[in-house]
Amino acid sequence: MNLILMGLPGAGKGTQAEKINEKYNIPHISTGDMFRLAIKEETDLGKKAKAYMDQGELVPDEVTIGIVEERLQKEDCKNGFLLDGFPRTIAQADALQTLLKNMNESINYVLHVDVPEENLVERLTGRRVCPTCGATYHVMYNPPEKEGICDKDGSTLIQREDDQAETVKNRLAVNIKQTKPLLDFYQEKELLVTINGDQDIDQVFQDIQNRIEK
Repeated sequence: MNLILMGLPGAGKGTQAEKINEKYNIPHISTGDMFRLAIKEETDLGKKAKAYMDQGELVPDEVTIGIVEERLQKEDCKNGFLLDGFPRTIAQADALQTLLKNMNESINYVLHVDVPEENLVERLTGRRVCPTCGATYHVMYNPPEKEGICDKDGSTLIQREDDQAETVKNRLAVNIKQTKPLLDFYQEKELLVTINGDQDIDQVFQDIQNRIEK
């Protein structure tokens, strides 16, 4: 089963990816992990990607697609995969279709975990992080035992700059603009499955199971 996972920041994609990986035994492949692996293995494409990244530049599509191809040909993908963070553009989506066709594969479902924007703002601005150990909390959904204090090491929790309301709203606006064409692209191909992400984590996963096992 070959899946693509989509959703705005704060929609809970990471949690659902873990559950999908556990249940269906298919690797969760995020863009960052893919690049890190290619760079660690020092493949030709990994070296090219590193050169762009070291200069603070975007990695060109042809390099990214090549790295995706290398990753999807690994042994752990023989029963399927879950792509997260790729494709990001229509050009990448087209290239992925071609790549999979050449591998005699195709995408089965594009899972879109959908949460209203105002709820995402609440989720993201409520996040608090321990600057010492990196533990993450949420003022509403996962508060520390003592307000503002890390349970693990007693450090004072902080709100990261990119979790502040104005930054969060800007980030969401950029993401919405980027993902809309992709959602339309997969809707036209009748691959898009929209899941209500604004409910209990286990219920979200149950909905995903119901849709892909139907």
